[in-house]
Amino acid sequence: MRLKKFYGQHLLVSPGVLKRIVEFARLNAEDVVVEIGPGTGNLTKEILKEPIKELHCLEIDKDMIEELKKLQDPRLKIYHTDASEFDYCLLGNSLKLLGNLPYNSASLILERTVLSYKCVTMAVFMVQKEVAQKLVKGLSWLGVFVKTFFETEYLMTVPPRFFLPPPKVQSAVIRLTKKEPTPEIEPTEYKAFLTKLFSLRRKALKNKFPEELLHRASIDPQKRVEELSLEEIQRLYFLSKA
Repeated sequence: MRLKKFYGQHLLVSPGVLKRIVEFARLNAEDVVVEIGPGTGNLTKEILKEPIKELHCLEIDKDMIEELKKLQDPRLKIYHTDASEFDYCLLGNSLKLLGNLPYNSASLILERTVLSYKCVTMAVFMVQKEVAQKLVKGLSWLGVFVKTFFETEYLMTVPPRFFLPPPKVQSAVIRLTKKEPTPEIEPTEYKAFLTKLFSLRRKALKNKFPEELLHRASIDPQKRVEELSLEEIQRLYFLSKA
């Protein structure tokens, strides 16, 4: 099948890596799984080997959907949709997300995952290695956004030769596990706060927030955003709302 460059499609073709991704998700008979960007169904077939309850596949490419329709399984449901805009909570209230995310929309899908945190218990995603490292270390607004609601693990590095066509960069598998209890934070407002916080990131915080507010949060006004802990960021968020 001809792949479309504008969708950022790189098909994962390594049986061993596909199997590991499914193992990382710890699937069981009660699980409702959502696969993002199933493509020709390589990971889909591996998921369907497990005794899951349902598998919902979100695919933007009509040609790929025709391939997926060849898979005959009553648990499988296919949706022609953009996963970066889809409301995952329409599919259940305790979901596990899996997917080899397209490079050009991975950040939007990760953002959508956080916005849907109330109905997502776990996500196992393949992303660009650089993106995975920033997420785990919380070195961007998106990394902090994810780490606020999910425990984030870097599981394995995947070289380009395991894909068709091989990408120019290395990839990595990450796992997001929802924190319990989840923080009492409204994600849309929090996202706006984080994007402001990480803008002009090389400047001292006193250039973005009143010094009196920073002192109340017990944060040195000379600090830069990269020097803040997750707890300090959340403290500053709550005080800035008050």
